Amino acid sequence: MCLLLGASGAGKTLLLKRLQKLCQMGAQEDLGEAPVTLPTVGTNLTDLTLRKRKITVRELGGCMGPIWPKYYSDCRSVIFVVDSVNTVQISSSCVQLLSVLSADPLQSAAVLVLFNKRDLSCTMSLVELKALFRMDDIIRSAPQSISTLETSARSGQGLQELLSWLFSHRSHDTG
Repeated sequence: MCLLLGASGAGKTLLLKRLQKLCQMGAQEDLGEAPVTLPTVGTNLTDLTLRKRKITVRELGGCMGPIWPKYYSDCRSVIFVVDSVNTVQISSSCVQLLSVLSADPLQSAAVLVLFNKRDLSCTMSLVELKALFRMDDIIRSAPQSISTLETSARSGQGLQELLSWLFSHRSHDTG
C-alpha cells in the first residue's frame, strides 16, 4: 500500500488519474486534456498496474489530515504532494510532512516528496522550495529514505519518473 498525502488542492486526485491513464497507455504518449477533478472527501483506493506488476495507492483527502495516522499501519511507501504555487500553504505542508515522517508506523517507509504544478510560471524554483522546506536537514535527520521530484500532473512532467519510483518501492507481497 502506498499512501498519497498532501494539503487540499495540491493535485493528488489529478495526479492519480494521470498515473492510471499512463499505466493503461503503457508508454509516454500525449495524456490529452486533464480531467476535471473535485476535492477528495474521504479516501480513494486505486490499483495501478504496469507490466503485470500491481500497486495499490490510497489517496487521503487533504481535509482528512487529522485522521491520516489511522491509515499508516499497512503502508510501505508515502507520496507527499506539495502545491508549489500556493506559497501560503508551504509552511503548513512542511509541518504536515514532518508529522508524517515522525509517525512510528512509517519509520521504514520510503517517502517521495512531490513538488507539483511545476508547469505554472508563478512557481518558485526547486532550490527555493527545498530551502523553505529545509529538505536537506529533513533528509539528513529522518530515518526514512526520502526522495524529491518535480511534477506537473496537468502536463505529465515527471510522471514516468514517479511511476518508476513507485514500482521500485512497492511491497513485495502484491501482484
